[in-house]
Amino acid sequence: MTQFDKRNISMVMDLYEMTMANGYFKNGSTNSRAAFDVFYRRNPDQGGFAIFAGLEQIIEYVENMNFSDDDIDYFRSQKIFADDFLDYLKNFHFHGDIYSFPEGTIMYPNEPFMTIVADLIDAQLIETAILCQVNHQSLIATKARRIVRAAEGRLVSDFGARRAHNMDAATFGARAAYIGGVNGTATVSAGHLFNIPVNGTMAHSWVMFFGSEFEAFKKYAECYPDSTVLLVDTYDVIHSGIPNAIKVAKEVLEPMGKRLKGIRIDSGDLAYLSKKIRKMLDDAGLNDCKIVVSNSLDEFTITSLLSQGAAIDSFGVGERLITAKSEPVFGAVYKIAAVQQNDLWSPRIKVSENVEKITNPGLKDVYRVYNSDGQAVADMIALHGESVDMSQPFRYVDPIKPWKNRSFTNCTAKNLCQLYVKDGKRTQALPTLNEIRDYVKDQLANEVWQEEQRFENPHHHYLDMTPDYYEMKMSLLYETRKQTN
Repeated sequence: MTQFDKRNISMVMDLYEMTMANGYFKNGSTNSRAAFDVFYRRNPDQGGFAIFAGLEQIIEYVENMNFSDDDIDYFRSQKIFADDFLDYLKNFHFHGDIYSFPEGTIMYPNEPFMTIVADLIDAQLIETAILCQVNHQSLIATKARRIVRAAEGRLVSDFGARRAHNMDAATFGARAAYIGGVNGTATVSAGHLFNIPVNGTMAHSWVMFFGSEFEAFKKYAECYPDSTVLLVDTYDVIHSGIPNAIKVAKEVLEPMGKRLKGIRIDSGDLAYLSKKIRKMLDDAGLNDCKIVVSNSLDEFTITSLLSQGAAIDSFGVGERLITAKSEPVFGAVYKIAAVQQNDLWSPRIKVSENVEKITNPGLKDVYRVYNSDGQAVADMIALHGESVDMSQPFRYVDPIKPWKNRSFTNCTAKNLCQLYVKDGKRTQALPTLNEIRDYVKDQLANEVWQEEQRFENPHHHYLDMTPDYYEMKMSLLYETRKQTN
């Protein structure tokens, strides 16, 4: 098999999903239903929030999940699976339900942003594929938003494909970065698949191929007179690159009635060079020529550059965006929350010596609570289907300080959990990529506290519980403790 052969991504799973599914089948649990929650425990880069991304690919995955004869033969070659189980897989299709936050939702640790309710085998087999999509795209979308925020309104483009972990990571990473707020990508596959604006100019090899830097710039301007952006750091930015760029602007573009759109620098002291270049361009009457920079940028280097007064109009961000270099693991997990028994749902809880690893059991809803100004003051976990009426003061429990008697007053609440897949089929039209991107921007502009968005010591977003949900969790912990004593 080569990379150009058709791949069946239904095979993207850990072996234990198959061994457990085979075991459930042999024990007659094929039609037992369970609920699994997807959540994460810590925001990347010690930030105040994360951005949920990857839902569209998850829905496409479960709708098309199947196993070919070749896949079945591979499983049979492992000599650990029952033949009748492999026969069962031949006609397998996912028939479960998926409840989820809308893609692009601002989310916080320990709240289930996705819940799969399905036959046990169905729910088990999709674990790794779901986590692959969520962990990667949510990580990159969150990193992109931090970088965009640092740029303070200046353009940001994804330049990361060549440093991505593979070609899929480059393509879907560009999608996630666009959700996070970047203005475009250099990755053509992402532009083609997702209609993301693409941008790019030249490499140093273009300049080095021709006999002189001026000739290289001249040839490029003649090819692209309406969008000429010149890479000026191949030899010497100040003494060669900028003078030759100005010469091309005056002798090649202006006689054609065109303007030099921009210059790009990819090395050196970007703060110093950008200020020096801005003066040289302005003195030449090229006040409208933009300065684009690249070279190992992220939110920290961009913040530093702007604090130094760098004269930069646009950032091309590569490896530190597409790999989320400063925090390359998102850490979403997939945990069983409830099992259906005799038409009733029995909650399940994972207990750990580490308090942060104790799970929130049972079927549940997640509400976002807003004050009278429309700002999100907290999220709140409720029993699934529980009535949440904010027309009167609504008592809640802070699980960190449960002894305090607290209520939401003059607030409204919105259930973030929506049914996106029923019996294996999507239940609603999905938003466009631009709509998801705008949804992110709207939340950050109007709902999320600015204190949660700062890089240093961001405000902690509260995750509260309804009294009924908290009591259920504490009772389950008590019963579990009795069984282990």
